[in-house]
Amino acid sequence: MTLRTGAILLLVLPLLATAGCASQQPGQHPVHDELRLLPGRFADEPVTKPLAAVEAYIGRDEFFVAYEGEDGLVYAGGNWSNRVDLTALRQGPDGDYAGPFILPLEYHRATRWEALPDDPIVPRLLSSKYWNRFIDEVFETVLPKADMTGIVMHFGEEDYFLYYNDINNFEARLIIDKPDNYVVDETMDFMEFIERAQPVLERFLEEEGIEERRIVFSTGDTGTYSLPFIFIDRDIPIGIFVRYAPAPPDGRAASKAAQIAQSTGHVAQSHLGGLLSRPVSSVYRLLFVAKDVAVETVTPSWLVTLESESIPGLSDGPGMDLQAWEDELTRVTGHEATQGTIDYLIDGNEFFVRYIDAISTATDSVDIRTYIFDNDDFAARIRDLLRRRSEEGVAIRILLDGLGTIVATGADDASMPTDYAAPQSVRESLESGSEISVRQSKNPWLVAGDHVKTTIVDDSVAFAGGMNIGREYRYVWHDLMMELRGPVVHVLREEFERAWAHAGPMGDAGYVLSALRVRDSGSEDVGYPLRVLHTRPGDAEIFRAQRAAIRNARKYIFIQNAYFTDDAMLYELAKARRRGVDVRVILPLVGNHGPINQSNVLAANAMLEHGIRVFVYPGMSHIKAAVYDGWACLGSANWDKLSFRTNKELNIATSHAPYVDALLDRVFAADFAKSVELTEPFPVRWSDHLMEIVADYLL
Repeated sequence: MTLRTGAILLLVLPLLATAGCASQQPGQHPVHDELRLLPGRFADEPVTKPLAAVEAYIGRDEFFVAYEGEDGLVYAGGNWSNRVDLTALRQGPDGDYAGPFILPLEYHRATRWEALPDDPIVPRLLSSKYWNRFIDEVFETVLPKADMTGIVMHFGEEDYFLYYNDINNFEARLIIDKPDNYVVDETMDFMEFIERAQPVLERFLEEEGIEERRIVFSTGDTGTYSLPFIFIDRDIPIGIFVRYAPAPPDGRAASKAAQIAQSTGHVAQSHLGGLLSRPVSSVYRLLFVAKDVAVETVTPSWLVTLESESIPGLSDGPGMDLQAWEDELTRVTGHEATQGTIDYLIDGNEFFVRYIDAISTATDSVDIRTYIFDNDDFAARIRDLLRRRSEEGVAIRILLDGLGTIVATGADDASMPTDYAAPQSVRESLESGSEISVRQSKNPWLVAGDHVKTTIVDDSVAFAGGMNIGREYRYVWHDLMMELRGPVVHVLREEFERAWAHAGPMGDAGYVLSALRVRDSGSEDVGYPLRVLHTRPGDAEIFRAQRAAIRNARKYIFIQNAYFTDDAMLYELAKARRRGVDVRVILPLVGNHGPINQSNVLAANAMLEHGIRVFVYPGMSHIKAAVYDGWACLGSANWDKLSFRTNKELNIATSHAPYVDALLDRVFAADFAKSVELTEPFPVRWSDHLMEIVADYLL
């Protein structure tokens, strides 16, 4: 008999409140603050036939499971005691316990185990007919009744799509593998599911006359990432899901040498081939950056001029006239506002669920423009989804910033599974064996990047904001994206088309031809005034607009950003505070360049000295948003010279009260509450001043 050489993954989840633990009161549930995942290995193929457990044992250190598979009887098992802390599981509702986990099934073979532990736990085995009856009862109150819909449930780092198929059978798939004709109705945390499932399970087992405290269900689930078994211990709040995963794709694995070679090759292309196809834009960038550096070098420290002025109390007058401000903004930017709608997507669990849903239901096209498309395990899932959709006839175009992606893929993420083999080339892994078209923006003079993050799906919905495609944006960092509809989508599509043409073989000529091409807007006239703002070489529109907003603000200015290195804007904020404006800034405690980036230390101290309230967010916040007396401006731009003057950036701005209020409530109010207000200056080292100079132009 031939067996697959890969391994099954066990997902250990806190499923039930402990009926038999003295430390936990009936009806109460343990609480966990952090969901941790541990690496497992891959099976060679997905499960295509339901598996039936025939034996199961749990010892002090190891677990054992035998099941009828496609190739006959399989004996499997592994060590769990080094991954699951049972003492932590027993701490009760006020304690903190570990879970869920992913544990590798370390072997599966055709021969029976040589020895079993003394006095093992022997659970009762229940067939899939029991599981189907139970899960139908649970999901009768959870799953939507509408056809072609389902819900997304967060299982730690996994997002599963739960739905009833076209023959009314329950199915669970990773959202990446969601059927393209189904849509997501809502999302749910697993703890919400626990609260609903526990009483249903206890009632179900009682009705079935099942008194055993340990149970193994054969679920009958099949397919990629299927969950064919679940072990439940009613005395300890754990459940063990057995899961199959596909084999990793073939291709060259990443290495430091390959990353250096790619970086060197990209720099050469940017300065040799790039200069031939983009002579005008390349030389213009160089002249503009040189002029900016020269001006900054001879400009005195503006904040010093304010040190003799006292800091007044806060103004109790009205904020700025928003209608007059919008008229002023048209003059400042040189263009009118467009229209559209905004839905805010906060953090990776909100954004990527909607993102994957939109891509998986696309019927015509997906156009992605991102600074970083990483080579980690989560980005690989997005890659595989895009490859699948391209094979299904959806036109996929991806525009990457060359240097941004290459440098990011060379960084090591401590949270990534240790046995994950990253592809050597993101572009190659996207294009190989698929219909995806990929272009990389060049980086002449190594100071100008395409920092825009937008995705347009079927020319009807767009996503814009600060998130790249990678595991830290999904699981680790606090960040913000917008889902946009209406005429604003046409504006973003035009921006993509021009950037795509400029990154192509025709370079500057392609950009001009794209700009001259007339396209149908294809957007219904819906929504409220929205304004698309840019930073382009030679056009600091985002800087000008926000500087004007600071100067016009009369009541409050709230800002959240991870990179504060622009002295001119700090000067404007200090002047606003001296007009009585309530100026508050949120900075992250842990930046992606180290705890409290050294340049941010000096900025925070300067703001504190000039009466600006500084709040330190616990962890890494990558949000780039600001509100000035009811005018909001958010997107990809940092508060540094690169974003204000050099990089390509894109922000969305609006004075529409419901959109601004939602941003204030969901982002600023929540993050002020989570953050710690700075009351004393940070200690400063001599190296911080040196790093500030470097950060002004490189970070």
